[in-house]
Amino acid sequence: MASYDFNAPRLFVDHPLRAGSRIALDRAQANYLLNVLRLGPGGSVLVFNGRDGEWRAEIAVEGRKAADLVPAEQVRAQTAPPDLLYLFAPLKHARLDYMVQKAVEMGAGALRPVFTRRTQSSRVNLDRMRANVIEAAEQCGILSVPEVLPELDLDKALRGLEPDRTLIFCDEDAPPGSPVNILSSLRNPGAKLAVIVGPEGGFTDQERALVAAHDLCIRVSLGPRILRADTAAVAVLALVQATLGDWGRSDGPTTG
Repeated sequence: MASYDFNAPRLFVDHPLRAGSRIALDRAQANYLLNVLRLGPGGSVLVFNGRDGEWRAEIAVEGRKAADLVPAEQVRAQTAPPDLLYLFAPLKHARLDYMVQKAVEMGAGALRPVFTRRTQSSRVNLDRMRANVIEAAEQCGILSVPEVLPELDLDKALRGLEPDRTLIFCDEDAPPGSPVNILSSLRNPGAKLAVIVGPEGGFTDQERALVAAHDLCIRVSLGPRILRADTAAVAVLALVQATLGDWGRSDGPTTG
C-alpha cells in the first residue's frame, strides 16, 4: 500500500495551521470542494501553507456557496525547500505555464525569469506564474511552495548568484559527453544548485561566454537533437534530480 494518500483533495491555504482553527475558503476553493468534488460537511481535505507542514482538515459548510476548513491533525511535518534555483528565458502563454508547472514537479525551489537577446516575451505575468506554482505544488505533494523571483536581465541574474552555487548550463555547444557522468562526478549532498535554460534559438555567443564565466559553471549537452526550451527544462531537471537531487529518497510521494 502506498504510504501517501494520493486520492485526498489537497489545497494550499495562506493561513496559519493549528488544530481547531478555522480557515475561510475563497469562492474558487469552496466551489471546487463543494460543487466539483461534491464534498459535504465533515469531508476530509489535506491542507498546507508552506510553513506548518501538512494537515488533515474537515469541511464546515457555511451556506450553499461558502465553506470553512477546520484543521484536525498534522500528518506531515514541514520540510525545507530544495536549494535548486531554476533560471529560464520566458516563453509565451501556455508553454510558459507548462514549463513552470513541470519545474515545480521536478523539484525547483525557486524560479527566476531571465531576459536574453532572443527571449520571446518582453513581459512576465508573475501572478500567473505564482498561480501555476501553487497548482503544481498542490498536485505533486510538496510542502514548500517554490518562490517566484522577479525577472532580471541575464547579466544581473548571473551576478546575483553566490560564488559557491553550482550552475548547470544547458549548452548546445558543450563538449560531447554523458550528462549523467558529468553530473554524477559532482555529487555533494549539501551543494547549492542552479540550472539555466536559454530561449528558443539559444544564447548568443556573448551570453554563452557570460554564463560559462560563473565560478562553478558546469556545461552539459542534452544530446544531438534540438530541444524546445520547455522540453529542455524537464530533461535537465530530471538529470539533476537523478544524479544530484532527491530521487533516491523515499520520504514523500513520487507519483500522482
